[in-house]
Amino acid sequence: MLKRLAASVREFKGPAIATPVLVSFEVIAECVIPMVMAELIRQIEAGCGLDVIVRFGGALILLAGFSLVMGWAAGTTCAIASTGFARNLRQDMFFAIQGFSFANIDKFSTSSLVTRLTTDVTNVQMAFMMLIRGAIRSPFMLVFSFFMAYTMGGSLAFVFLFTIPVLLVGLSLVIWKTMPLFRRVFRKYDRLNESIQENVQAMRVVKSFVREDYEKKKFNDAAEDVCVDFTRAEKILALNSPIMQFCVYTGMLLISSLGSWLIISTGGTALNVGQMSALMTYSFQILMSLMMLSMVFVMITMSVESGRRIAEVLEETSTITSPENAVETVKDGSIDFDHVSFRYSEHAQRMALSDVDLHIRSGETIGILGGTGSSKSTLIQLISRLYDVTEGSVKVGGVDVRDYDLTALRDAVSVVLQKNVLFSGTIKENLRWGDLNASDEELVHACKLAQADEFISQFPDGYDTYIEQGGTNVSGGQKQRLCIARALLKKPKVLILDDSTSAVDTKTDALIRKAFREFLPETTKIIVAQRVASVEDADRILILDGGAIAAVGTHEELLASNPIYQEIYHSQNKAGGEQE
Repeated sequence: MLKRLAASVREFKGPAIATPVLVSFEVIAECVIPMVMAELIRQIEAGCGLDVIVRFGGALILLAGFSLVMGWAAGTTCAIASTGFARNLRQDMFFAIQGFSFANIDKFSTSSLVTRLTTDVTNVQMAFMMLIRGAIRSPFMLVFSFFMAYTMGGSLAFVFLFTIPVLLVGLSLVIWKTMPLFRRVFRKYDRLNESIQENVQAMRVVKSFVREDYEKKKFNDAAEDVCVDFTRAEKILALNSPIMQFCVYTGMLLISSLGSWLIISTGGTALNVGQMSALMTYSFQILMSLMMLSMVFVMITMSVESGRRIAEVLEETSTITSPENAVETVKDGSIDFDHVSFRYSEHAQRMALSDVDLHIRSGETIGILGGTGSSKSTLIQLISRLYDVTEGSVKVGGVDVRDYDLTALRDAVSVVLQKNVLFSGTIKENLRWGDLNASDEELVHACKLAQADEFISQFPDGYDTYIEQGGTNVSGGQKQRLCIARALLKKPKVLILDDSTSAVDTKTDALIRKAFREFLPETTKIIVAQRVASVEDADRILILDGGAIAAVGTHEELLASNPIYQEIYHSQNKAGGEQE
């Protein structure tokens, strides 16, 4: 885990290495100051002149100034290194997520990935900052202060060593108790974020059904669950400070008592007032070092689980990658399903698709109908290799999709998914996701084919109209038509509409299909729909039932022979007649 996280330091290795070096100089200066002070006190006791006091005072000012400059420089390099490390870490995680297949995304929930990119990275950033500064400064200060205390007070300094075993045992118990709690807390954080994300996205539904109180209670329960575990962990961590202070103050008390006894009993020959003063200063420095180590310890304890969760994302390898010597060109839009079976995971109890054998000629229009859960969306996701088949093969242009370069394949297969997504930005910017270099004329042409140009022209800013995040300022039908236009700009060999005209009226739906027939004759068109009207003029209609092909034929053939198609057709026509 540490090796994987350290790889994100990269160009900030310089500041990361410079920080402990600068901290070391700062600590040396701070530890020399009490020794100079002790010598100054001894000189004053011996009746020195003002010149000696001025000389020692100047040395103290220089040491303090040097320590200040080194501390400021260490703080600067530490800030640069830690914030740069966090930036690289988020970037590496985001880039890794972009390469994930749908199967990888299914493994991590969206809310969990958001938590890892935000809260977990912040925890690791804080731990990294403390490691390169606090975790270097504190042990170095501890060791150097003890060395200087031994130099000044001899064996009296060994009093501090008696407290170390007590401290180590106490901190070990704290780690043992808190680590499982933090592991559980971060999983609950994921669920809390999931609750927030779900509520915000479905706010219209929540308000429509007046479920605000229910959502508040659900969020409050999740937040309380996190609070209980975090409080329990923090209570245990809180023992860290009193244990440490007990050990250090016990050491200081012993040094004060034994030091005073030595000064009085030996008349200052074994230990003088200056040395006693330096010992007390070193005691305070040791106290501060242990307090800082305590803070570092708490932060690292919290961040270990965060680091493990980040490393999980960084080490995850996509289940779908481009092969070596991948095919770079898709010849045409022909599609062949050769006895394809598929399930979403190895642990799935049943196949989502079973022995699908289907062959589509380039330029054909294929309609797909089926009930909810019949795996219509699953079938079309295999064409652009969003998932890999479990058994059999899927070929596009006569080549197995697993042999293609992923970019080449997905550029040739345009998919308008069931859940349409628009991004914050202008209409032009959204459309150019299909073709970054598309001219304004090409944008207008694609929108005319998708029946979107008319409503875009009615906006005051036309194609420069700003789309809010998620497309909340356009209707569902307008969003669908913009997504279809975006897909058309890719000039695909295969165009897949996954129930992508469900929010438009039947007249507009018919105009879109008419445009496809006239302007995209060589493009293979696959239309997944709930309405018979959306597919009845297709070259062939595929009926899916329980993940298997129940029937294939034209509208007339299926209407004459297939019970499932007859039921769908008559129920929709009857409903339409009653509404009329």
